Amino acid sequence: MNFRDIVLRSRSYRRFDSSCCLDASRLEGLVELACYTPSAKNLQPLKYVAVSDSEECAAVFSCLSWAGYLPDWPGPSVSERPAAYIVMLCDSSISPAGAACDSGIAAQTILLGASAIGFGGCIVASVERERLRSLLCIPDRFSIELVLALGMPAENVVIEQMDAGADVRYYRDSHGVHRVPKRTLDEVLLRFR
Repeated sequence: MNFRDIVLRSRSYRRFDSSCCLDASRLEGLVELACYTPSAKNLQPLKYVAVSDSEECAAVFSCLSWAGYLPDWPGPSVSERPAAYIVMLCDSSISPAGAACDSGIAAQTILLGASAIGFGGCIVASVERERLRSLLCIPDRFSIELVLALGMPAENVVIEQMDAGADVRYYRDSHGVHRVPKRTLDEVLLRFR
């Protein structure tokens, strides 16, 4: 699979086949990819908690909110929940000012890695952070940046080219297909001269 195909396959999946597991070694492999990503000032303040135990996964799930543009959807059903999570932390003892752009770079790298091995995921930033901190016994020196939900995708996500000024909100059509409007290259590639 070429890189463009991996990028196009790497969507924000919110429904998974819960019977497909992501074992600890695959999670470690995905986190290892983040170790090689660029970092502001090369501080590398990001740390990770990998969660694949079913009870811990249920606890993490309870701290997340899903799909803000789908207000009538409470999130994945029990059979559609992620198989694993990677909780991304910033170590304030390394970078008191926070993670800068590192979290986005690392999250995208992990999701591209998941896509390359046939899995998928979703970056979740709507997190009950203090509750999650308590559940996972995360020390105060770490801020919770985001949570990556991972598993075998169990939904069809389709990219739609949107017209300039059109609505950016994703939606599900009458067949349950998740449709995601994306700006075109002509709209985002600017020329000022």
